[in-house]
Amino acid sequence: MEHHGSGVELSVVVPAYNEESRLRPTLDAIAAYLRADPERWGEWELIVVDDGSTDSTAKIAQEAAAEEPRIHLVRADRGANRGKGDALRRGVLASYGRRVLVTDADLATPIEDLDRLDAQLAAGGQAAAIGSRAHPDSLIDVHQWRVREWLGRLGNGLIRAVAVPGIHDTQCGFKLFDGDRARAAFADSRLDGWGIDVEILRHFRREGWPVTEVPVRWSHQQGSKVRPLDYGKVLLELLRLRTRALRRADLLIVLGFVLVSAVLYQDLWADLDRGYLADAGQDQNQWEWFFRVTADNVVNLRNPLFTTLQGHPEGVNLMANTVMLGLSVPLTPVTLLLGPTFTWALVLTGGLAATAVAWYWLIARHLTAGRWAAAVGAAFAAFAPPMISHGNAHPNFLVLFMIPVIVDRALRLCEGRAVVRDGVLLGLFATYQIFLGEEPLLLATMGMVMFAIAYAAVRRDVARAAWRPLLRGTLIGLAVCLPLVAFPLGWQFFGPQSYTHVMHGSNTGNSPLAFMEFAGRSLWGSDERADPLAMNRTEQNAFFGWPVLALTAALVIRMWHLPLVKALTFTGLAAAFLSLGVRFRIPATDIVLTGPWRALANQPLLESVIESRVAMICAPVIGMLLALAVDRIAVTRPLALRAVGLLAVAAALLPVVPTPYPVREREPVPAFITEKMYRSYVAEGESVVTVPLPSPGGADALYWQSSTDLGFSVAGGYFNGPWGPDRVGIYGSTPRHTSNLFGDVRNTGQVPDIGPQWQEQAKADLAAWRAGVVVLPPQYNEQALYTTVERLLGRAGEKIGGVWVWDVGEPGGR
Repeated sequence: MEHHGSGVELSVVVPAYNEESRLRPTLDAIAAYLRADPERWGEWELIVVDDGSTDSTAKIAQEAAAEEPRIHLVRADRGANRGKGDALRRGVLASYGRRVLVTDADLATPIEDLDRLDAQLAAGGQAAAIGSRAHPDSLIDVHQWRVREWLGRLGNGLIRAVAVPGIHDTQCGFKLFDGDRARAAFADSRLDGWGIDVEILRHFRREGWPVTEVPVRWSHQQGSKVRPLDYGKVLLELLRLRTRALRRADLLIVLGFVLVSAVLYQDLWADLDRGYLADAGQDQNQWEWFFRVTADNVVNLRNPLFTTLQGHPEGVNLMANTVMLGLSVPLTPVTLLLGPTFTWALVLTGGLAATAVAWYWLIARHLTAGRWAAAVGAAFAAFAPPMISHGNAHPNFLVLFMIPVIVDRALRLCEGRAVVRDGVLLGLFATYQIFLGEEPLLLATMGMVMFAIAYAAVRRDVARAAWRPLLRGTLIGLAVCLPLVAFPLGWQFFGPQSYTHVMHGSNTGNSPLAFMEFAGRSLWGSDERADPLAMNRTEQNAFFGWPVLALTAALVIRMWHLPLVKALTFTGLAAAFLSLGVRFRIPATDIVLTGPWRALANQPLLESVIESRVAMICAPVIGMLLALAVDRIAVTRPLALRAVGLLAVAAALLPVVPTPYPVREREPVPAFITEKMYRSYVAEGESVVTVPLPSPGGADALYWQSSTDLGFSVAGGYFNGPWGPDRVGIYGSTPRHTSNLFGDVRNTGQVPDIGPQWQEQAKADLAAWRAGVVVLPPQYNEQALYTTVERLLGRAGEKIGGVWVWDVGEPGGR
């Protein structure tokens, strides 16, 4: 193609692939229209891009060019069909016009509608005017097939949500651009397929070049090359585009988070068959059982909110327990194929890394310019001592990747740009988080409210502009969320085996000393110093260490002029203060003060919260302060001062660097279970009664179930269930005299005097449990337990499959 571009006012680019039947009428119509008003359109050119056609498309274009010298043909290299994106890129980059119109070869939008687009572009302030079939003033003369049209709308909606929010029709093939900006955008483009439209519009949006949608006439043309499934291809292209757009620093940081998570759980991954997290208590048994029973409910189309496999025969309200349906349901294939221990390790490792990535994304988006500064903040938010503590046993407090996403959506609502859309997404995100963990969502909401109050106090101008869209969007979010969770929450609070609140005991607040101390799994920590300051090793909810607190205090003083720092500081201090609980003792004194949590302790929802967990809010707060500080230190001059600042941050963080989780070897499952010998003892509706019964102190029987085929139910268990007339939540099933007796003998090794009264009580309890068999596995104080069961049942047990067995089922019941 040879032509000179000086003085060209308008370039029209037409991509063509196998268009021999309609290309010539299209070219004639465009040329006639432009010739009819030479004063308006001035010098023009019409560029046809042959995208490797196998018919007479190129020949027809050449014939038209011979008759009209302003028509030019551009052909793909080697005659290959590369796609619409490649054709448009070649055509636009070959253009010289001050304005560039791209239009499809079928002229589904008539060329006369160029008037409307040109008028919008000429009005000033716009870089592009694009035809929009979604505009309320557009006229659709000939509709597509209804299902095709519906699929197109759905695809367009997904594209908008993923790539260009606010633009309602990205795929209409009639767009007018400022020429220089169009050539810059297409030169930067990478996609060869239908996604090119979205890529160009994203480029305009990124550069701040205004785009307006213009109503057009449109008629569906037979032989259209666009198919409904092409919208899915556009989404895939955009996914590839976003992957390519990732900065090298982003990829390195994400990979770093994954590697850190893998290193922390390396010993667990090394032996999934026998490895058990040493500090997990009985929670690993419980969580593996949660994953396995959910998978079983899903594949058998049973209610995923309830089961009688534990706590037989009353059962377990799974929604009132932390089954994490948001992960356990989609991971059902993984659980069934690779086992619940694999799912457990995957959720812990992947969830921790995903949480770090989510905080990184939020901090980089809203707080810092430097990627590595955001990485430092995100690393602390995700790998802080409280998070590592919960990583022993509580994936619902470790897998928090939705919390930064929810925070981001709330911040977008404050901007007031797309309140309805952001409100709907906020509701959907909150819904999903409820199925990941309700208590983390509650704590995150507390933190967001505290931050909002503080920020509003220091930036009243921002608060005045933000409160209306934030309130409206929140109400929209509630309107979306509540109907979706109404049934599950109704089941949780009012369904079978529901409870009112959970009793956690009195030692649930943080000691002030816990904030200064190092966690047991920190580089400078020790169990001897940490254990007395926490409920257990899975609840070390403070333990930030004095160097981090000292550094944070110094950073706050240095950056106090920033409203954001003031709000973050208030949020962190308020969370730390609330986490002290109902009462706390001033260190080194006998003075006990009423804690701030007393006012909240009996409020709905909050009454079940372990108040020391409120200190977890401090982790992202400190992380954000660190990110802000590192971002400023990174540009400090001279270099010596910068080095000192970064070394100070590193020195403060080094003591709380987490160490890998220790693992112990778990007890093997008895052959009585693995070889299914129990089947001849347990009829339908009967349970296995282990000695002692599974409980928060020992729940190996849950592993017996989850590692095999869930072929039997157990009496007792480790779960949250109701107790007493007030239905107070306790850990485990309602205790009975016989279960208490087994527990006492197991702990003391002392066999009490067993008479007729105890035997009658045991008979009644076994009937209540609908017991089919009593099983005594090898364990500490086994002989004392054997003697106790023998005297209660009045007969000796049988040694079968590595365990002692007593058949107690109803005669004729199997």
